[in-house]
Amino acid sequence: MLLLAFDTATPAVTAALHDGERVLAESTTIDARRHGELLAPLIEKTLAHAGASIRDVTALVAGTGPGPYTGLRVGLVTAQGLATSLGVPAYGVCTLDALAYGSGLREEFLVATDARRKEVFWARYSSFDDRLDGPHVDKPADVPVNGLPVVGPSLYPEILGEPQAPPYPLAGFLAALAAGRLAAGERLDEPRPIYLRRPDAVEPGAPKKVIQ
Repeated sequence: MLLLAFDTATPAVTAALHDGERVLAESTTIDARRHGELLAPLIEKTLAHAGASIRDVTALVAGTGPGPYTGLRVGLVTAQGLATSLGVPAYGVCTLDALAYGSGLREEFLVATDARRKEVFWARYSSFDDRLDGPHVDKPADVPVNGLPVVGPSLYPEILGEPQAPPYPLAGFLAALAAGRLAAGERLDEPRPIYLRRPDAVEPGAPKKVIQ
């Protein structure tokens, strides 16, 4: 196995290569506005650090969000395009699951990321590899923290508390999580986005009648 993983659902544009046992290389840049510019060079950099080429890759994994539409689609379109050109399978893993995995926590906790519009994406976990509930999108005050640790970036600390590391879903976490699930014979999802709210753009309604 040579699994290439990447995520663009948060400000972290991140890529990693995993051989089924360990992360061979990982590259990450934090920039919320340049996902489309940064992902391909990061993939090339990651492959170069591992001494591999894109043709050596046997599987792809992309973070499926939830996340802002513009950034999220960069990773998913890239995964689908590479899978077609290379003739290898592409899988999707919830971005919040990658953050949870990176925490290593073995107690109940929440993961929360920025959903913009003064909201957060969140999910609840019993341990680093077991999601109990979510993902959801809510106002910070509506997230049922109930004293639980929160993993992710620092968001609304007066409501959610000071977060625990990691702040971003690094691709190494995503790759290790996916590799472990595949090795256990689990079936992974397709690389399709997790959208939790309606898109901003909608079809216009019928024109209003003008009364003379």
